[in-house]
Amino acid sequence: LSGPFQENNLTTPLPFKGLFEQFVQPCLAELLGSSLFIFVGCLSVIENTEGTGRLQPALAHGLALGIVIAVLGEISGGHFNPAVSVSVFLIGGLNIILLVPYILAQMCGGMIGAGLAKVISPAMNYAKVSGAAFNTVQADTQIVPATVAEVIMTLFLTMVVCMGAVNGRTRSLLAPLCIGLTVTADILAGGAVSGACMNPARAFGPAVVANYWSYHWIYWVGPMSGALLTASFIRLLLGDDKTRVLLR
Repeated sequence: LSGPFQENNLTTPLPFKGLFEQFVQPCLAELLGSSLFIFVGCLSVIENTEGTGRLQPALAHGLALGIVIAVLGEISGGHFNPAVSVSVFLIGGLNIILLVPYILAQMCGGMIGAGLAKVISPAMNYAKVSGAAFNTVQADTQIVPATVAEVIMTLFLTMVVCMGAVNGRTRSLLAPLCIGLTVTADILAGGAVSGACMNPARAFGPAVVANYWSYHWIYWVGPMSGALLTASFIRLLLGDDKTRVLLR
């Protein structure tokens, strides 16, 4: 074919293909990955058998996150967490145009995952754990410990993400495994203090489905503060030449 019909040749890139792969596809990957991760996470809490303690939720969250990062990470970066998206954006690893769409996709994914967990779970079990929304904070005296725990655990998680998957000097092919293991370790260590959420979307989705909002703000303030600390450390001290702003 020649002339004006040449533009319709199958070998010629479609005009919107680049836009789809650059903007739409990553958001869809974040939506799907967040849905699957939070679905597994909610079920692990709702159907947690007696005697396993925090081990079952810790392994379920860690394995599920590592798998979805390995499968979908090449498309979107594998964030599935607003705090991770914020920290990655602040160190230059995410286009500002995608930041808000990523967070919206993750929150929608949280609602979808929690909703699916409710559909297949017995009503009694779902109500017993408030739909797997984080409800470990039961009194005002727990607010400070829970918030500090969320800050530190999210700092640990986002540091592993940013240094293991974004920072050029320390990037590793083992990043999905390291991130999953970090989530598992955080839940085992701090689950009794705050629920070890480290992810506003993980708290928001179940909170919407279960209509449980007690102390919900902790799971936004804590993780976002941890993300800001991570970005500060990497920008000022730990990042490579392209990321660090001091002593370049």
